[in-house]
Amino acid sequence: METQKNVLGALRPEAVFRFFEELCRLPHGSGNTKAASDWAEEFAKARGLRYRRDGMGNVVIWKDGTPGYEDRPAVMLQGHLDMVCVKEPGLDHDFTRDPLDLYLDGDWIRARGTTLGGDDGIAVAMAMAVLDDPALPHPPLEAVFTVDEEIGLLGATGLDMSDLKSAYLINLDSEAEGILTVGCAGGARCDLKAALRAEEISGELCTFTLKGLSGGHSGTMIHLGLANANKLMGDCLAHIGSCRLVSIHGGEQDNAIPNSAEAVVLLAPGGTEAAGEAARAWLANQSWPGDPDLSLTWTGEAGTAAAISEADTARLLRFLQTAPNGVQAMEPDLPGQVRTSLNLGRLRLKDGELCLTFSVRSSSGADKAALCGKLAALAEEFGASYSQRGEYPPWEYRKDSHLRDTMVRVFREKFGKDAVVETIHAGLECGILTEKLRGLDAVSIGPDMQEIHSARERLSVASVARTWDFVTAVLAAL
Repeated sequence: METQKNVLGALRPEAVFRFFEELCRLPHGSGNTKAASDWAEEFAKARGLRYRRDGMGNVVIWKDGTPGYEDRPAVMLQGHLDMVCVKEPGLDHDFTRDPLDLYLDGDWIRARGTTLGGDDGIAVAMAMAVLDDPALPHPPLEAVFTVDEEIGLLGATGLDMSDLKSAYLINLDSEAEGILTVGCAGGARCDLKAALRAEEISGELCTFTLKGLSGGHSGTMIHLGLANANKLMGDCLAHIGSCRLVSIHGGEQDNAIPNSAEAVVLLAPGGTEAAGEAARAWLANQSWPGDPDLSLTWTGEAGTAAAISEADTARLLRFLQTAPNGVQAMEPDLPGQVRTSLNLGRLRLKDGELCLTFSVRSSSGADKAALCGKLAALAEEFGASYSQRGEYPPWEYRKDSHLRDTMVRVFREKFGKDAVVETIHAGLECGILTEKLRGLDAVSIGPDMQEIHSARERLSVASVARTWDFVTAVLAAL
């Protein structure tokens, strides 16, 4: 597929959109960023700038401070080279070789039938435009272009930062103009597993199906108080009285609030009617404003199945009722923003094999460790094994931040209004970079983008221009 050349040529700032369009002509999906890394390397060579490229494809480019700024603390400009590759069904587009087919839709830049890669190509373009302009005043710069951010922050995790000296980090991987992100959650997946003795037994097999919940992102939506299907199923079954669990299946991803669950229990012959009455009474007492479509159905029939004991069933249901879930703490210095949470995302019981997976998040490393420790203690009390995986560090909010204060002041001076200062209850590369380079003062910003990671992704031209003006003004003020 051929794309038009210089679709963005008339837009301002010219250099930003020129570099962005150059990147859009290259394949740069996650795991396929060699061409983008080559391009960044050639950019540095052509301008005589010192650079380093590692085996993963991360590229670091240095530029001295302009006259009068040579001795000021260095600033890191950072974004990632990779993009999420999504296309409309049936579209003949090969992300490994085809350029993106850019077009303008009013104020929006889009790509026909595919993701645009504004996340995070516009960051790379802005950093390159700063490096390319000899007239812009700025302190010494370290431009850091990472790879494979979208598939687990891999480039940042593998980046050697031993030769970096920056005091400040301006991360350009946010998607809402006027918001200064100043912290993000770290996280871990916590698995609890147990082998419960199951035996073949006959009786009334009753299947409970709970569905109709909203679900959603277990970080950015956890504060909405949405119902967790796994927790509700445990509470419901605890209210039906004496039973033996055969199976439970709830949730598909540990980082998503589960929106449905199904359980099979073994009852005494003829026990479905009484269990149904108890379930109906339980349902009548449920009130979840965010989940008005909650529904619970049940069916029963005589049969034989491998079920765990009544004692183990009661123990498991008590665990599901009492296990922590949802928001655990709010940020003390940022009202209304979540500090610590967890989500019981996956629940499985089959043939006596039990597995529960929690996604733990916190912008405090100490809080995260304490919550994981609490789950480990609960696992031991229940007789289950405990393990952690997929850990990533938090980016902790700093009470004292010269960079944040400067950006707040510059934003007010330029736009006549206050920027929004917030943390995000999800992971960003800033968490890894600030952990590796201790003392690094960081803020994440970006222009307006909508529906990223989808073929409807779009990037605001006017917002890019304002964000560019803001970034260059901040550099001049540091």
